[in-house]
Amino acid sequence: MTEQSPSAAADYKDTVFLPQTDFPMKAGLAQKEPAILARWQEQDLYAKLREARRGREKFILHDGPPYANGDMHIGHALNHILKDMVCRTQSLLGKDAPYVPGWDCHGLPIEWKIEEQYRKKKLNKDEVDPVAFRAECRAYAQHWVNTQREQLKRLGINGDWDNPYLTMDFAAEATIVQELMKFAESGQLYRGAKPVMWSPVEKTALAEAEVEYQDVTSTQIDVAFEIVDAPNAPELVGAYAVIWTTTPWTIPVNQALAYGPEVEYSLVEVTVNYEEGLAANLGEPGKFIVATPLLEAFKSRLKIESPDLFAWEIKSKVKGSDLAGATARHPMHALGGFFAKPRPFLPGDFVTTDAGTGLVHMSPDHGEDDFDLCKAHGIEPVFAVEGEGRYRDDWAWLGGAQIFADRAIGRVELG
Repeated sequence: MTEQSPSAAADYKDTVFLPQTDFPMKAGLAQKEPAILARWQEQDLYAKLREARRGREKFILHDGPPYANGDMHIGHALNHILKDMVCRTQSLLGKDAPYVPGWDCHGLPIEWKIEEQYRKKKLNKDEVDPVAFRAECRAYAQHWVNTQREQLKRLGINGDWDNPYLTMDFAAEATIVQELMKFAESGQLYRGAKPVMWSPVEKTALAEAEVEYQDVTSTQIDVAFEIVDAPNAPELVGAYAVIWTTTPWTIPVNQALAYGPEVEYSLVEVTVNYEEGLAANLGEPGKFIVATPLLEAFKSRLKIESPDLFAWEIKSKVKGSDLAGATARHPMHALGGFFAKPRPFLPGDFVTTDAGTGLVHMSPDHGEDDFDLCKAHGIEPVFAVEGEGRYRDDWAWLGGAQIFADRAIGRVELG
């Protein structure tokens, strides 16, 4: 039988039905995307969309602006891409959905960047003319507005890039002043105080998002306030209400004591065996008021467990509500003036027996709970601490001291 010769290799592509397109084999996005964006800009796509939707139902997306203080990052990208998707979707649904981008051109993040430049030049911000400093901040913000605007355009965000809203626009600032004057003219403008996060280094308020917490070992002290009046529990007069705090630098502006209305408190009498010696941390013996569940912890902190040195006797127990109307005196009452005023006992629903003594000292100048409780009872802050975190030089106790140097202040003898 004669063997057949192999035929030429068959070309099967002509046997498969495939659509014919002009699409290139490679996407070439790195080259195509800028071309697409350039075409949108050349066509003025955003303006054409506004014209096409003129008179339709409005959909307004209020843009929460980023700070103009650096390059865009992934958070900015996610934020703006999602907003772009929302506005485009609403536009496809037939609504007039404009997108006006904006930038926050004020605040600590921008000031901090300028100060970093000062530090490199060995300059002190406090020695720079404030007008010149603000001008530098304005120029810095404008630089990053321009930079971020181009970066967002590159993401394909469709918006009114030529007319963004900037908080530093003079017209915007004028509008703020104009609206503020409306409040003033109607008598609604008043001067008050509220708790804020504060930077003693920058001498400015902080947003909570700008605060980073660090674990530190704080100075802890127990402070005794002598009770001078107790209408509902006269046996407490002469005893000491003990507070425990990890912020000893707040004691110089103490104005009240807070108790838990439902907490049980014990009146304990501590006597010292003078023949055996005195406890360095206790000083003179006496009667003390401490929450019953925290008595053992209090005893341990004062190192008075030794029965050879101390006698510890619970004389009576009272409910927190019995402290209503009671007053005590500040440990530094002998200085007179501010320190001589009686410190009232106030009911606080935030008082617990998790730690401390079950009594909390109140400084409305420091702390949100302190401020709110004192304000509710007509006690206002005294503003004893300056913007840089130092007690006023004229403050009778610790005047001029830095509040966050708590180790130094914590060693001061408390009366």
